[in-house]
Amino acid sequence: MTIHKEGYRTIAICGLVFGAINLISFYFLSVLVPILGWIIFFATLFLFLFIISFFRIPNRALTIDDRAVIAPADGKVVVIEETFDEEYFKGKCLQVSIFMSPANVHVNRNPISAEVVYSQYHKGKYLVAWHPKSSTENERHSVVLKQGNTEILVKQIAGALAKRIVNYLEPGQQVKQGMEMGFIKFGSRVDMLLPIGTKINVDLNQAVQGGVTVIARL
Repeated sequence: MTIHKEGYRTIAICGLVFGAINLISFYFLSVLVPILGWIIFFATLFLFLFIISFFRIPNRALTIDDRAVIAPADGKVVVIEETFDEEYFKGKCLQVSIFMSPANVHVNRNPISAEVVYSQYHKGKYLVAWHPKSSTENERHSVVLKQGNTEILVKQIAGALAKRIVNYLEPGQQVKQGMEMGFIKFGSRVDMLLPIGTKINVDLNQAVQGGVTVIARL
């Protein structure tokens, strides 16, 4: 397991806060109320370790399959439905949405090997990630990947806790399946818009792993 580069600054700041709180606790509380000092230590240690774990990149064997759409994120499938896309396709498509809790790995990966033909950031609200309108009203970053005649739109969507979306892709770039496309901090959602008729390979409420689980077959 390694730590994602997006976490270096956050972890450093949290480490300083952890040290400061416990130094103050040691000098001013531990002598008078030892048990309170230990409670503060273990509570802040738990929170610090949780922050570190949020930015983890686990070692895993990624799925490489030219005819498959691989999960772009860890989490739970919360939407599988036909929808109308106003942003890019201007027509009907299949939507598969993955909800990422704060406990999930938050690296986002390319679901296919393709050319980036569209990349757009949108300001917006911070509705809870499972809200039906979060897909169109929340802060988000949309990317369209084109493989042959097939185009897939991937949306990184901020949630009530996720206030920073990072996306590394630019139009004209050639990307590989399973490689990093971005990162979202602290709970969020990723939507995929697929062509009508795409064979979906997952079920509602199924847990999926980014870069590993086959979401659909092209």
